[in-house]
Amino acid sequence: MGLVRTLIDCDQQYAGPALPQVLRELYDGDLHLHTSAATRPFVIANFVSTLDGVVSFETKGKSGGSTISASNPGDRFIMGLLRASADAVMVGAGTLHGISAKGLWTPEYTYPDAKRSYAEYRVNALHKPEYPLLAIVSGSGQLELERAIFRTSAMRTVIITTSAGRDELTRRGAAALNSVEVHVLNSSSGSIAPQAILELLQSQFGVKTLLHEGGPRLFGQFLAADAIDELFLTLSPQIAGRERDGTRPALVQGLQFVPDSAPWFQMVSAKEQAAHLYLRYRRA
Repeated sequence: MGLVRTLIDCDQQYAGPALPQVLRELYDGDLHLHTSAATRPFVIANFVSTLDGVVSFETKGKSGGSTISASNPGDRFIMGLLRASADAVMVGAGTLHGISAKGLWTPEYTYPDAKRSYAEYRVNALHKPEYPLLAIVSGSGQLELERAIFRTSAMRTVIITTSAGRDELTRRGAAALNSVEVHVLNSSSGSIAPQAILELLQSQFGVKTLLHEGGPRLFGQFLAADAIDELFLTLSPQIAGRERDGTRPALVQGLQFVPDSAPWFQMVSAKEQAAHLYLRYRRA
């Protein structure tokens, strides 16, 4: 019995299954992901949005995507499946601080019922380590290092920052965290170029498939750099609204495209469960 139901599947270019039977049944289909091009990792983004395009309520204790999705099981399962498929998961500092301090970026954290299936798929079928690398992008280095993600030895974490951010992380005690590495990249006005991030992850950590989980500013920077290959978007059946100050972020924040340069995507698949839509797009 599938957890989600497939409505459209246009991805017919692959022969044979990629997912083990249990996961294939839950997903109501297969999941084939491209491997890396020679120049950079293949980048998949995953977001959940309201009908009016809000991706966070920006309210203390309720800023995470689970508030938008109402912890919808289909959304949580797909998030776990993508984490199980990726070599690394990347988030910005705002996304990190928007979830519980106990939060972990592991497949089973988001959907515990599939823990065993995720692990068998990741280790036995994909031949990857137990957990994906977590890459946190923070120009300032102002991270809450007491969070569980920095103190879980099984999770390898790399913080990508600036020279000023490295100094701040040193002051906060990052050097004492055994599973955490800090890498400094050049920045412009505190912003680190997506190309530099991708080059680091590929050359230093062997990342071929990167899962981008936000936030909207970091996602916008990667879009502008032509560095988003696929988008998985859960559409949640609620409306959040915005006031004039626009504090509730949309999918992309911090930049706007003109008509001639706005990115286009092609639909790969559409699935549904309990009035939620799970949409998959590939860069046109």
